[in-house]
Amino acid sequence: MFTGIIEELGWVERMDRRGEGAHLRVRCKKVLEGSREGSSIAVNGVCLTAVDLKPESFDADLAPETMRRSNLGALRQGSRVNLERPLSMSDRLSGHIVQGHVDGVGELLKLEELGEGNWWMEVRVPAELDRYLVYKGSIAIDGISLTIAEVRGHIIAVTIIPHTYENTTLGTRKPPESLNLECDMLAKHVEKLLGRLEVKPGLTVEKLKEQGF
Repeated sequence: MFTGIIEELGWVERMDRRGEGAHLRVRCKKVLEGSREGSSIAVNGVCLTAVDLKPESFDADLAPETMRRSNLGALRQGSRVNLERPLSMSDRLSGHIVQGHVDGVGELLKLEELGEGNWWMEVRVPAELDRYLVYKGSIAIDGISLTIAEVRGHIIAVTIIPHTYENTTLGTRKPPESLNLECDMLAKHVEKLLGRLEVKPGLTVEKLKEQGF
């Protein structure tokens, strides 16, 4: 479980294709503190299992499903990546609950400076994710916890503050690059629960009279 608060910007040292999957090596330092063989580390919002940990790098295997559902397949040597360790039970939840399970890939449409270091970003999202996205709701974009500022058809917009722009990969992004999207887990649970509710016939004047009203 993650929070969407990026701890470190790493970079890809190696990206080796292996059939429909791949093997990745990431150079970093901070997220290795407290990590061990088999620990989870989120890379651009994708929960990966860290192996072959060294003082300044870790490796991870990318399954075919990960390659299909995320933008990690586009990584190359030198690519910058957002990194986050799992949430500790004693930590403050500064972002929102993020699982590291990407729901789909969006297309960056616009990244426009607003002034004072703030930016306006627009992303086209897959139609099947639209039902989970609401104004002022949460979304993880490349592992970054963000608040939706506008919903317009299948396009969402978010505001990027100076700290986020400077300390994540968003400052290097250009249209029409792809972005990993993870919707709010709570929205998915609500959808499933509502789908199981038994819908009863609507209340009518006749029924109210029958009940003495």
